Amino acid sequence: MTDAARSGRQEAVSELKRALIVAAARRVFEADGLEGASVRAIAREAGYTAGAIYFHFANKEAIYAQVLEESLDRLVAAVDRAVSLAGDDAARQLPAAALAFFDFYAENPRDLDLGFYLFRGGVRPRGLSRDLDARLNARLTASLAPIGTAARALGADATAATALIADAFAHAAGLLLLEHSGRIRLFASSSRKLMADYIATVIARLVVNSRTD
Repeated sequence: MTDAARSGRQEAVSELKRALIVAAARRVFEADGLEGASVRAIAREAGYTAGAIYFHFANKEAIYAQVLEESLDRLVAAVDRAVSLAGDDAARQLPAAALAFFDFYAENPRDLDLGFYLFRGGVRPRGLSRDLDARLNARLTASLAPIGTAARALGADATAATALIADAFAHAAGLLLLEHSGRIRLFASSSRKLMADYIATVIARLVVNSRTD
């Protein structure tokens, strides 16, 4: 076996081990949350020693960041795919982006749990580390960016588009909380319909404003 082949094989084995660790970590984090999980528990779930885990990750926060980043990558792909299917019409792209974001978390509640790890143990500011938080926030921002891009195409200025992104995110988060907690039944309504109605109102307002400018 050549040195290149040997190196390639070792890299492939390392990537496989890393993937197995991340998959095991996701199960542990889903069960115990960030605070309740430990590297030892992740190692046990993966079938490795704690030392083997530390060879790939510095700490449990770094593992959590990898798990969450992979989740966010799937979210970004889902939103981008929906926007692409909507064609070139911004009035179709905006609801496609917003509802793809909503649908991803409606259909994957465990990913929502991962994304809102900051609520574990009560609502209070927390994070993983400055660098990890920045990396993850960049992926979340990328998933929401098509909403702002479509809003700009419909006449919103940069400030209004940014505010709309924040509003759409907050609207989706609130409705998803109601959906997954079952509280939406108190209002005898559909969380997705409420999200779609909200976006339709936003688009109508943007269209009217663009005509009066």
